[in-house]
Amino acid sequence: LLAPEVKNMDVRTGLIALFCLIGLTWAQPVKYIDCGSTSGKVIGVDINPCPNQPCQLHKGNSYTVNVTFTSNVDSDKSTAVVHGIVGGIPIPFSIPVPDGCRSGIQCPIKTGETYNYQASLPVKTEYPSIKCVVEWELTDNGNKDLFCIKFPVQIVN
Repeated sequence: LLAPEVKNMDVRTGLIALFCLIGLTWAQPVKYIDCGSTSGKVIGVDINPCPNQPCQLHKGNSYTVNVTFTSNVDSDKSTAVVHGIVGGIPIPFSIPVPDGCRSGIQCPIKTGETYNYQASLPVKTEYPSIKCVVEWELTDNGNKDLFCIKFPVQIVN
């Protein structure tokens, strides 16, 4: 028989592994188009939760957007700008923290380093139910794109 401490540790380890696997199933790689990353190269994009594509963004909920990229420049700062493109017209999406250095990136940004940008995308209840394309840019000191990505979403009730 095992001591109670060992049984408890096995149960905790199992639960941690289960929660990690559940988290992996919710965060799916997202198909995206690079729309002009000049100061960096995108490695991957995922949105959590987004079990299917295009991602269905429910009004009143918040989603986590993760972009892994490699920088081609040194930069002391980074700023995110997000738009929803509807009928070819970019409409600003408000994000709570536009400062990339407060969104998982250790600044200053260094040439050749890989970073994992992580931001929250709240979907306001007043947004219309519509299919659109999200354009997400993260700019460097010189206002050039560390990354620029576009991906389709559907805003639903």
